Amino acid sequence: MELPVPTSALGWFVLGLEVVLRLVALGIIPGNRKPSTGMAWLLLIMVEPIIGFAIFLLFGRTRLGNRRISRQKRAIAAIRERAEQLPMSFDQTQLPPQISRVADLNRHLGALPLTGGNEVQLWPDYQGVIEEMAREVDRARSHVHVEFYITAWDEVTDPLFQSLVRATERGVDVRLLFDHLGSRRLKGYRRMLKRLRGTDIQWHPMLPIKPLRGRFRRPDLRNHRKILVVDGAVGFTGSLNLTEPGYNNPRNHKLGREWVELMVRLEGPVVGGLNAVFASDWYVETGEVVELVAVLGEPDVRPDEVLDVPCQVVPSGPGLVAENNLRMFTTLIYAATRRISLTSPYFVPDESLLYAVTTAAERGVEVELFVSEVSDQFMVGHAQASYYRGLLEAGVRIFRYPAPFVLHAKHFTIDDDVAVIGSSNMDMRSFGLNYEVSLMLPDRNVVERLREVQDSYRALSTELTLAEWGERSRGARYVDNVMRLTAALQ
Repeated sequence: MELPVPTSALGWFVLGLEVVLRLVALGIIPGNRKPSTGMAWLLLIMVEPIIGFAIFLLFGRTRLGNRRISRQKRAIAAIRERAEQLPMSFDQTQLPPQISRVADLNRHLGALPLTGGNEVQLWPDYQGVIEEMAREVDRARSHVHVEFYITAWDEVTDPLFQSLVRATERGVDVRLLFDHLGSRRLKGYRRMLKRLRGTDIQWHPMLPIKPLRGRFRRPDLRNHRKILVVDGAVGFTGSLNLTEPGYNNPRNHKLGREWVELMVRLEGPVVGGLNAVFASDWYVETGEVVELVAVLGEPDVRPDEVLDVPCQVVPSGPGLVAENNLRMFTTLIYAATRRISLTSPYFVPDESLLYAVTTAAERGVEVELFVSEVSDQFMVGHAQASYYRGLLEAGVRIFRYPAPFVLHAKHFTIDDDVAVIGSSNMDMRSFGLNYEVSLMLPDRNVVERLREVQDSYRALSTELTLAEWGERSRGARYVDNVMRLTAALQ
């Protein structure tokens, strides 16, 4: 078979350009990237040099811009300084040695310490936790800090927004951050901006994409955090986005599709860590330094909360040591001796996490993974499905939460020793691209409460078997594998 020979000057130019781009890619793409990521980009560019290199320039770099990088460095330094002021009321020698070492790792990479004396309450009730946040805001006396990847002012979130407005009328400083692209794709975004402009809430979009104003960066690099702090005394974090459970999407409403979430309410020194993460993001977006002075109210004893819990806030994302959330996840999984329970709506692991999970199962640890039966994202859903066979063959039990619901909660437990809850999925995007926040809770009572949530998932879910998965069509497997390759393009 003979290759076509260019017959014009333009043809020779294009051929030469393709050769040059291939050679340039060989020397640039592998630098400071995982081998799998580098190979995925190289494959794309070798097959289609011009289009592939253009896609790489748009999506292949995580550079944030000099001003943002400079602010980020100062913000991280401020977090470390703030960490020195947090009460060190927990003796880590009380923990199993392997868990204590993870706490040291988290502090080294993410700046914030493990603190004791915290109160923890799990909130799996979607609308209930929004109403609970509104009640806490109504008690605010100094400041309210709100940061969510997706934010919408709709019929479900209206009680919270109304409480924020009332807080400003009392003289409380209310600051709101929301991801620009994450929020604007929801119906009602412009209406929300118009309503916000009519209030005294201080608000800013995070990582805005405005090419005409010279503000452009990789569009899929997003701030995925979910944080609410009241007076530096009460905090919330977890998986929930600030919108109604169908995401204001008529198709979701027609299908009866709703998101299933888990949030955690916190009181104690750990709230200072959440506040510090918010303050750093606020500074990066606005250049404004926020004074973090906690205003403590009367103790609010709740019958279902866990007391005296050690907690550690673990921020992650560009600007911090690479993939510190992934390092925490894999270290904890390798430390397991009896049982691991994982919940992730988007399970697209890199090699290190995949090996950690399958090795645990191979060495006799009981490993279970909760995912949605039907993913809300086509590409991620198929990429995730490409891992199921290997997981099942290793002995991992996979439970699929029934459609039309989307199990969007993000958490896991290790033995009876530690729980992790937060905004981070177990996928390459959450590890390498997104700004995330996780919470490590090395406490048996919290693990017990989280097991109750996991038990409720299991009661509703259907277990996937290797025999059942083996009947999947060749066409579906082909799509799975192609989407798995695209997931590595970071």
